[in-house]
Amino acid sequence: MRVSETRSREILVLDDDEVVLLAMKETLLRERYKVRAYTSAKEALEALENTQFATIISDHRMPEMTGLEFLDKCKQIQPNASRILITGVLTLNTVIEAVNRGEIFRFLAKPWIREEVLATIDNAVQRYALVEANQRLSADTLELNEKLVSSNAALEEKIRDLEQQSENLSQSNQALEQNFGHSLEICFRLIEAFHPILGEQTKSVVSICREIAKSDLLSKRDKEVLAVSSWLYNLGKIGLPRDLLTKSLNDPQSLDEPEQTLIRHYPVYGQTLAGFVDTLKDVGLAIRAHRERFDGRGYPDKLTRESIPIPARHLAVAVGFVESTLPKDQALEQIIRESGKSYHPEAVRLFMKSSNLTNLPKKIRELTLSELEPGMVLAKGIYSPSGLLLIPEDRRLTQGIISKIMEHDFANPITQRLMVFR
Repeated sequence: MRVSETRSREILVLDDDEVVLLAMKETLLRERYKVRAYTSAKEALEALENTQFATIISDHRMPEMTGLEFLDKCKQIQPNASRILITGVLTLNTVIEAVNRGEIFRFLAKPWIREEVLATIDNAVQRYALVEANQRLSADTLELNEKLVSSNAALEEKIRDLEQQSENLSQSNQALEQNFGHSLEICFRLIEAFHPILGEQTKSVVSICREIAKSDLLSKRDKEVLAVSSWLYNLGKIGLPRDLLTKSLNDPQSLDEPEQTLIRHYPVYGQTLAGFVDTLKDVGLAIRAHRERFDGRGYPDKLTRESIPIPARHLAVAVGFVESTLPKDQALEQIIRESGKSYHPEAVRLFMKSSNLTNLPKKIRELTLSELEPGMVLAKGIYSPSGLLLIPEDRRLTQGIISKIMEHDFANPITQRLMVFR
Protein backbone atom coordinates (compact mmCIF):
# COMPACT_ATOMS: atom_id res chain seq x y z
CA MET A 1 0.00 0.00 0.00
CA ARG A 2 2.79 2.41 0.84
CA VAL A 3 4.46 1.79 -2.52
CA SER A 4 1.15 2.55 -4.29
CA GLU A 5 0.73 5.81 -2.41
CA THR A 6 4.28 6.87 -3.36
CA ARG A 7 3.68 6.13 -7.02
CA SER A 8 0.38 7.93 -7.00
CA ARG A 9 2.17 11.28 -6.42
CA GLU A 10 4.49 10.97 -9.43
CA ILE A 11 3.70 13.76 -11.94
CA LEU A 12 5.17 14.29 -15.41
CA VAL A 13 5.00 17.81 -16.88
CA LEU A 14 5.83 18.67 -20.51
CA ASP A 15 6.05 22.25 -21.83
CA ASP A 16 8.47 23.74 -24.33
CA ASP A 17 8.33 27.06 -22.44
CA GLU A 18 10.90 26.75 -19.64
CA VAL A 19 9.39 29.64 -17.67
CA VAL A 20 5.93 28.04 -17.62
CA LEU A 21 7.50 24.66 -16.88
CA LEU A 22 9.42 26.03 -13.91
CA ALA A 23 6.32 27.74 -12.52
CA MET A 24 4.28 24.53 -12.78
CA LYS A 25 7.05 22.46 -11.23
CA GLU A 26 7.52 24.79 -8.26
CA THR A 27 3.74 24.90 -7.69
CA LEU A 28 3.53 21.11 -7.52
CA LEU A 29 6.68 20.63 -5.45
CA ARG A 30 5.22 22.89 -2.77
CA GLU A 31 2.34 20.42 -2.52
CA ARG A 32 4.84 17.55 -2.08
CA TYR A 33 4.26 15.96 -5.45
CA LYS A 34 7.17 14.21 -7.12
CA VAL A 35 7.64 16.06 -10.39
CA ARG A 36 9.55 15.15 -13.55
CA ALA A 37 9.64 18.18 -15.88
CA TYR A 38 10.63 18.07 -19.56
CA THR A 39 10.82 20.51 -22.46
CA SER A 40 11.30 17.68 -24.99
CA ALA A 41 8.49 15.28 -25.87
CA LYS A 42 11.05 12.63 -26.83
CA GLU A 43 12.71 12.75 -23.41
CA ALA A 44 9.32 12.67 -21.70
CA LEU A 45 8.31 9.54 -23.63
CA GLU A 46 11.58 7.85 -22.64
CA ALA A 47 10.83 8.62 -18.99
CA LEU A 48 7.42 6.97 -19.36
CA GLU A 49 9.14 3.70 -20.30
CA ASN A 50 10.96 3.59 -16.95
CA THR A 51 8.72 5.35 -14.41
CA GLN A 52 5.05 4.92 -13.54
CA PHE A 53 3.19 8.26 -13.34
CA ALA A 54 -0.18 9.02 -11.79
CA THR A 55 -0.73 12.14 -13.88
CA ILE A 56 0.71 13.49 -17.13
CA ILE A 57 0.39 17.20 -17.90
CA SER A 58 1.18 18.57 -21.35
CA ASP A 59 1.03 21.89 -23.16
CA HIS A 60 -0.82 21.68 -26.49
CA ARG A 61 1.27 23.76 -28.90
CA MET A 62 4.85 22.45 -29.04
CA PRO A 63 7.44 22.15 -31.83
CA GLU A 64 8.03 18.35 -31.79
CA MET A 65 4.39 17.32 -31.63
CA THR A 66 1.11 18.69 -30.31
CA GLY A 67 -0.04 17.99 -26.79
CA LEU A 68 -2.82 15.74 -28.15
CA GLU A 69 -0.31 13.68 -30.13
CA PHE A 70 1.93 13.38 -27.07
CA LEU A 71 -0.93 12.34 -24.78
CA ASP A 72 -2.07 9.81 -27.37
CA LYS A 73 1.39 8.17 -27.19
CA CYS A 74 1.25 8.35 -23.40
CA LYS A 75 -2.04 6.46 -23.49
CA GLN A 76 -0.34 3.58 -25.32
CA ILE A 77 2.52 3.42 -22.79
CA GLN A 78 0.65 4.11 -19.53
CA PRO A 79 -3.11 3.82 -20.16
CA ASN A 80 -4.06 4.27 -16.49
CA ALA A 81 -2.32 7.62 -16.02
CA SER A 82 -4.63 10.64 -15.87
CA ARG A 83 -3.89 12.97 -18.80
CA ILE A 84 -4.31 16.74 -18.56
CA LEU A 85 -4.05 19.12 -21.53
CA ILE A 86 -3.08 22.78 -21.06
CA THR A 87 -4.15 25.02 -23.93
CA GLY A 88 -4.87 28.66 -24.55
CA VAL A 89 -7.30 27.87 -27.39
CA LEU A 90 -10.46 25.85 -26.65
CA THR A 91 -12.23 24.94 -29.92
CA LEU A 92 -14.77 22.31 -30.90
CA ASN A 93 -12.10 20.49 -32.95
CA THR A 94 -9.79 20.41 -29.92
CA VAL A 95 -12.54 18.89 -27.78
CA ILE A 96 -13.47 16.21 -30.34
CA GLU A 97 -9.85 15.31 -31.07
CA ALA A 98 -9.09 15.09 -27.36
CA VAL A 99 -11.95 12.68 -26.77
CA ASN A 100 -11.17 10.53 -29.82
CA ARG A 101 -7.40 10.35 -29.49
CA GLY A 102 -6.13 11.20 -26.05
CA GLU A 103 -9.05 10.43 -23.74
CA ILE A 104 -8.22 13.60 -21.84
CA PHE A 105 -9.20 13.59 -18.17
CA ARG A 106 -9.26 17.37 -17.81
CA PHE A 107 -8.54 20.62 -19.68
CA LEU A 108 -6.72 23.57 -18.15
CA ALA A 109 -7.03 26.91 -19.90
CA LYS A 110 -4.16 29.39 -20.08
CA PRO A 111 -3.48 31.43 -18.08
CA TRP A 112 -4.10 28.80 -15.41
CA ILE A 113 -5.01 29.60 -11.83
CA ARG A 114 -2.99 27.92 -9.08
CA GLU A 115 -6.01 26.73 -7.07
CA GLU A 116 -7.66 25.30 -10.15
CA VAL A 117 -4.46 23.49 -11.16
CA LEU A 118 -4.04 21.92 -7.72
CA ALA A 119 -7.69 20.86 -7.51
CA THR A 120 -7.52 19.34 -10.99
CA ILE A 121 -4.32 17.41 -10.24
CA ASP A 122 -5.72 16.19 -6.93
CA ASN A 123 -8.75 14.80 -8.79
CA ALA A 124 -6.48 13.27 -11.43
CA VAL A 125 -4.35 11.51 -8.80
CA GLN A 126 -7.49 10.17 -7.12
CA ARG A 127 -8.78 8.89 -10.45
CA TYR A 128 -5.48 7.09 -11.12
CA ALA A 129 -5.60 5.43 -7.71
CA LEU A 130 -9.20 4.34 -8.38
CA VAL A 131 -8.38 2.83 -11.79
CA GLU A 132 -5.40 0.97 -10.31
CA ALA A 133 -7.56 -0.31 -7.47
CA ASN A 134 -10.23 -1.47 -9.92
CA GLN A 135 -7.66 -3.41 -11.93
CA ARG A 136 -6.30 -5.07 -8.83
CA LEU A 137 -9.85 -5.86 -7.74
CA SER A 138 -10.71 -7.38 -11.12
CA ALA A 139 -7.55 -9.50 -11.06
CA ASP A 140 -8.35 -10.68 -7.55
CA THR A 141 -11.90 -11.61 -8.61
CA LEU A 142 -10.65 -13.69 -11.56
CA GLU A 143 -8.14 -15.48 -9.38
CA LEU A 144 -10.83 -16.22 -6.82
CA ASN A 145 -13.15 -17.69 -9.48
CA GLU A 146 -10.40 -20.06 -10.63
CA LYS A 147 -9.88 -21.24 -7.08
CA LEU A 148 -13.62 -21.84 -6.65
CA VAL A 149 -13.66 -24.09 -9.73
CA SER A 150 -10.67 -26.15 -8.59
CA SER A 151 -11.60 -26.52 -4.92
CA ASN A 152 -15.13 -27.58 -3.99
CA ALA A 153 -13.99 -28.23 -0.46
CA ALA A 154 -13.39 -24.52 0.11
CA LEU A 155 -16.56 -23.45 -1.76
CA GLU A 156 -18.38 -21.83 1.18
CA GLU A 157 -15.36 -19.83 2.31
CA LYS A 158 -14.57 -18.69 -1.21
CA ILE A 159 -18.17 -17.55 -1.75
CA ARG A 160 -17.91 -15.35 1.31
CA ASP A 161 -14.72 -13.87 -0.09
CA LEU A 162 -16.43 -13.24 -3.42
CA GLU A 163 -19.31 -11.46 -1.72
CA GLN A 164 -16.81 -9.22 0.03
CA GLN A 165 -15.09 -8.53 -3.27
CA SER A 166 -18.46 -7.72 -4.87
CA GLU A 167 -19.16 -5.20 -2.13
CA ASN A 168 -15.80 -3.57 -2.80
CA LEU A 169 -16.62 -3.48 -6.52
CA SER A 170 -19.93 -1.79 -5.78
CA GLN A 171 -18.10 0.88 -3.82
CA SER A 172 -15.72 1.37 -6.75
CA ASN A 173 -18.68 1.76 -9.12
CA GLN A 174 -20.06 4.46 -6.87
CA ALA A 175 -16.73 6.22 -7.12
CA LEU A 176 -16.91 5.92 -10.93
CA GLU A 177 -20.32 7.59 -10.83
CA GLN A 178 -18.65 10.47 -9.01
CA ASN A 179 -16.16 10.62 -11.89
CA PHE A 180 -19.12 11.07 -14.24
CA GLY A 181 -19.92 14.15 -12.19
CA HIS A 182 -16.36 15.31 -12.73
CA SER A 183 -16.85 14.82 -16.48
CA LEU A 184 -19.89 17.10 -16.36
CA GLU A 185 -17.75 19.63 -14.54
CA ILE A 186 -15.15 19.45 -17.32
CA CYS A 187 -17.82 20.26 -19.89
CA PHE A 188 -19.10 23.13 -17.76
CA ARG A 189 -15.55 24.48 -17.41
CA LEU A 190 -15.20 24.43 -21.20
CA ILE A 191 -18.44 26.35 -21.59
CA GLU A 192 -17.50 28.87 -18.90
CA ALA A 193 -13.99 29.36 -20.30
CA PHE A 194 -15.35 29.92 -23.82
CA HIS A 195 -17.82 32.58 -22.67
CA PRO A 196 -18.50 33.49 -18.99
CA ILE A 197 -22.09 34.53 -19.72
CA LEU A 198 -22.81 30.99 -20.95
CA GLY A 199 -21.35 29.67 -17.72
CA GLU A 200 -23.63 31.83 -15.59
CA GLN A 201 -26.66 30.95 -17.70
CA THR A 202 -25.86 27.25 -17.38
CA LYS A 203 -25.66 27.46 -13.58
CA SER A 204 -29.03 29.21 -13.46
CA VAL A 205 -30.67 26.64 -15.74
CA VAL A 206 -29.21 23.80 -13.65
CA SER A 207 -30.67 25.38 -10.52
CA ILE A 208 -34.16 25.61 -12.04
CA CYS A 209 -34.08 22.09 -13.53
CA ARG A 210 -32.95 20.68 -10.20
CA GLU A 211 -36.17 22.01 -8.64
CA ILE A 212 -38.33 20.78 -11.52
CA ALA A 213 -36.78 17.30 -11.21
CA LYS A 214 -38.05 17.03 -7.63
CA SER A 215 -41.59 16.62 -8.96
CA ASP A 216 -43.24 13.18 -8.84
CA LEU A 217 -44.76 13.96 -12.26
CA LEU A 218 -41.48 13.03 -13.95
CA SER A 219 -40.13 9.49 -14.26
CA LYS A 220 -36.77 8.63 -12.74
CA ARG A 221 -35.16 8.45 -16.19
CA ASP A 222 -36.63 11.81 -17.30
CA LYS A 223 -35.29 13.39 -14.11
CA GLU A 224 -31.81 12.02 -14.81
CA VAL A 225 -31.87 13.20 -18.45
CA LEU A 226 -33.12 16.66 -17.45
CA ALA A 227 -30.41 17.03 -14.80
CA VAL A 228 -27.56 16.07 -17.15
CA SER A 229 -28.86 17.98 -20.19
CA SER A 230 -29.19 21.14 -18.07
CA TRP A 231 -25.40 21.03 -17.62
CA LEU A 232 -24.66 20.29 -21.28
CA TYR A 233 -27.30 22.15 -23.34
CA ASN A 234 -24.89 25.04 -24.08
CA LEU A 235 -21.99 22.76 -25.05
CA GLY A 236 -22.68 23.08 -28.79
CA LYS A 237 -22.15 26.86 -28.64
CA ILE A 238 -18.40 26.45 -28.17
CA GLY A 239 -18.31 25.53 -31.86
CA LEU A 240 -19.67 28.95 -32.87
CA PRO A 241 -17.53 32.03 -33.61
CA ARG A 242 -17.06 33.92 -30.35
CA ASP A 243 -18.02 37.32 -31.82
CA LEU A 244 -21.24 35.87 -33.25
CA LEU A 245 -22.10 34.30 -29.90
CA THR A 246 -21.51 37.59 -28.07
CA LYS A 247 -23.73 39.38 -30.59
CA SER A 248 -26.52 36.82 -30.10
CA LEU A 249 -26.34 37.24 -26.32
CA ASN A 250 -26.27 41.03 -26.30
CA ASP A 251 -28.62 41.84 -29.19
CA PRO A 252 -30.28 38.75 -30.72
CA GLN A 253 -32.63 40.90 -32.82
CA SER A 254 -29.66 42.26 -34.78
CA LEU A 255 -28.69 38.88 -36.26
CA ASP A 256 -29.13 38.57 -40.01
CA GLU A 257 -30.52 35.41 -41.60
CA PRO A 258 -27.16 33.61 -42.18
CA GLU A 259 -26.15 34.35 -38.59
CA GLN A 260 -29.47 33.05 -37.27
CA THR A 261 -29.04 29.89 -39.33
CA LEU A 262 -25.59 29.32 -37.85
CA ILE A 263 -26.84 29.92 -34.29
CA ARG A 264 -29.67 27.44 -34.80
CA HIS A 265 -27.18 24.65 -35.41
CA TYR A 266 -25.85 24.66 -31.85
CA PRO A 267 -28.40 22.10 -30.48
CA VAL A 268 -27.20 19.66 -33.17
CA TYR A 269 -23.56 20.30 -32.23
CA GLY A 270 -24.46 19.69 -28.59
CA GLN A 271 -26.17 16.38 -29.43
CA THR A 272 -23.09 15.31 -31.40
CA LEU A 273 -20.76 15.97 -28.47
CA ALA A 274 -23.07 14.18 -26.01
CA GLY A 275 -23.27 11.27 -28.44
CA PHE A 276 -19.63 10.36 -27.81
CA VAL A 277 -20.90 8.58 -24.66
CA ASP A 278 -23.40 5.78 -25.39
CA THR A 279 -25.26 6.29 -22.10
CA LEU A 280 -26.00 9.92 -23.04
CA LYS A 281 -28.17 9.15 -26.09
CA ASP A 282 -31.34 10.42 -24.39
CA VAL A 283 -29.45 13.47 -23.15
CA GLY A 284 -28.38 14.21 -26.73
CA LEU A 285 -32.02 14.03 -27.89
CA ALA A 286 -33.09 16.45 -25.14
CA ILE A 287 -30.31 18.89 -26.06
CA ARG A 288 -31.25 18.72 -29.74
CA ALA A 289 -34.93 19.37 -29.01
CA HIS A 290 -34.76 22.05 -26.32
CA ARG A 291 -35.26 24.81 -28.94
CA GLU A 292 -38.36 23.18 -30.44
CA ARG A 293 -41.70 24.92 -29.84
CA PHE A 294 -45.09 23.54 -28.84
CA ASP A 295 -46.60 25.15 -31.96
CA GLY A 296 -43.98 23.56 -34.27
CA ARG A 297 -42.13 26.78 -35.13
CA GLY A 298 -38.93 25.88 -33.29
CA TYR A 299 -35.67 24.35 -34.49
CA PRO A 300 -33.85 22.28 -35.68
CA ASP A 301 -36.55 19.69 -36.57
CA LYS A 302 -39.87 21.60 -36.27
CA LEU A 303 -41.16 19.13 -33.67
CA THR A 304 -44.52 19.89 -32.08
CA ARG A 305 -46.57 19.05 -29.00
CA GLU A 306 -46.03 15.50 -27.65
CA SER A 307 -43.31 14.70 -30.20
CA ILE A 308 -40.93 16.88 -28.17
CA PRO A 309 -39.09 14.72 -25.56
CA ILE A 310 -40.34 15.36 -22.02
CA PRO A 311 -36.96 16.51 -20.62
CA ALA A 312 -36.58 18.91 -23.57
CA ARG A 313 -39.97 20.53 -22.79
CA HIS A 314 -38.92 21.39 -19.25
CA LEU A 315 -35.40 22.39 -20.29
CA ALA A 316 -36.90 24.78 -22.87
CA VAL A 317 -38.88 26.67 -20.22
CA ALA A 318 -35.86 26.99 -17.91
CA VAL A 319 -33.66 28.23 -20.77
CA GLY A 320 -36.35 30.65 -21.94
CA PHE A 321 -36.60 32.21 -18.48
CA VAL A 322 -32.83 32.47 -17.94
CA GLU A 323 -32.10 33.90 -21.40
CA SER A 324 -34.88 36.51 -21.18
CA THR A 325 -33.57 40.07 -21.03
CA LEU A 326 -36.62 41.17 -19.03
CA PRO A 327 -36.69 41.64 -15.24
CA LYS A 328 -37.66 38.53 -13.28
CA ASP A 329 -41.38 39.32 -12.83
CA GLN A 330 -41.83 40.30 -16.45
CA ALA A 331 -39.89 37.23 -17.58
CA LEU A 332 -42.31 35.02 -15.62
CA GLU A 333 -45.26 36.77 -17.26
CA GLN A 334 -43.68 36.20 -20.65
CA ILE A 335 -43.32 32.47 -19.93
CA ILE A 336 -47.03 32.29 -19.05
CA ARG A 337 -48.01 34.16 -22.24
CA GLU A 338 -46.00 31.72 -24.35
CA SER A 339 -47.69 28.66 -22.81
CA GLY A 340 -49.23 26.68 -25.69
CA LYS A 341 -47.08 28.60 -28.19
CA SER A 342 -43.38 28.37 -27.41
CA TYR A 343 -43.74 26.04 -24.46
CA HIS A 344 -45.67 22.92 -23.53
CA PRO A 345 -48.46 24.02 -21.12
CA GLU A 346 -47.72 21.22 -18.65
CA ALA A 347 -44.03 22.21 -18.58
CA VAL A 348 -44.99 25.83 -17.87
CA ARG A 349 -47.30 24.75 -15.05
CA LEU A 350 -44.58 22.64 -13.42
CA PHE A 351 -42.07 25.49 -13.84
CA MET A 352 -44.41 27.95 -12.13
CA LYS A 353 -45.11 25.47 -9.34
CA SER A 354 -41.39 24.89 -8.82
CA SER A 355 -40.61 28.63 -8.94
CA ASN A 356 -43.12 29.24 -6.14
CA LEU A 357 -41.30 26.77 -3.90
CA THR A 358 -37.82 28.24 -4.34
CA ASN A 359 -36.07 31.49 -5.18
CA LEU A 360 -35.34 31.70 -8.88
CA PRO A 361 -31.68 32.40 -9.75
CA LYS A 362 -30.63 36.00 -10.24
CA LYS A 363 -30.23 37.33 -13.76
CA ILE A 364 -26.93 38.80 -14.89
CA ARG A 365 -25.68 41.25 -17.48
CA GLU A 366 -22.27 42.15 -18.88
CA LEU A 367 -20.86 45.68 -18.57
CA THR A 368 -17.79 47.69 -19.49
CA LEU A 369 -15.63 49.33 -16.84
CA SER A 370 -17.14 52.72 -17.59
CA GLU A 371 -20.66 51.38 -16.95
CA LEU A 372 -19.96 50.26 -13.37
CA GLU A 373 -22.04 52.19 -10.82
CA PRO A 374 -22.25 52.23 -7.02
CA GLY A 375 -24.85 49.79 -5.70
CA MET A 376 -24.27 47.14 -8.38
CA VAL A 377 -23.46 43.63 -7.15
CA LEU A 378 -20.75 41.58 -8.88
CA ALA A 379 -21.95 38.28 -10.35
CA LYS A 380 -18.36 37.09 -10.78
CA GLY A 381 -15.16 38.01 -8.96
CA ILE A 382 -12.65 40.35 -10.62
CA TYR A 383 -9.10 39.04 -11.01
CA SER A 384 -5.82 40.62 -12.05
CA PRO A 385 -4.10 39.26 -15.20
CA SER A 386 -1.87 37.18 -12.90
CA GLY A 387 -4.87 35.50 -11.26
CA LEU A 388 -4.96 37.56 -8.05
CA LEU A 389 -8.50 38.10 -6.72
CA LEU A 390 -9.21 41.83 -6.61
CA ILE A 391 -12.94 41.98 -5.79
CA PRO A 392 -14.88 38.84 -4.73
CA GLU A 393 -18.20 37.66 -6.15
CA ASP A 394 -21.40 39.10 -4.58
CA ARG A 395 -19.58 42.28 -3.44
CA ARG A 396 -21.72 45.42 -3.67
CA LEU A 397 -19.79 48.16 -5.45
CA THR A 398 -19.08 51.54 -3.89
CA GLN A 399 -17.52 54.56 -5.53
CA GLY A 400 -14.30 53.78 -3.67
CA ILE A 401 -14.18 50.22 -4.96
CA ILE A 402 -14.90 51.38 -8.52
CA SER A 403 -12.08 53.93 -8.27
CA LYS A 404 -9.65 51.23 -7.15
CA ILE A 405 -10.73 49.00 -10.04
CA MET A 406 -10.10 51.86 -12.48
CA GLU A 407 -6.66 52.55 -10.95
CA HIS A 408 -5.67 48.91 -11.19
CA ASP A 409 -6.90 48.71 -14.79
CA PHE A 410 -4.78 51.75 -15.66
CA ALA A 411 -1.64 50.13 -14.24
CA ASN A 412 -2.42 46.49 -15.19
CA PRO A 413 -5.34 46.20 -17.64
CA ILE A 414 -8.13 43.86 -16.52
CA THR A 415 -8.91 41.56 -19.45
CA GLN A 416 -11.84 39.52 -18.12
CA ARG A 417 -15.53 40.19 -18.74
CA LEU A 418 -17.37 42.15 -16.06
CA MET A 419 -20.74 40.76 -14.97
CA VAL A 420 -23.24 42.10 -12.43
CA PHE A 421 -26.63 40.96 -11.20
CA ARG A 422 -29.62 42.82 -12.59
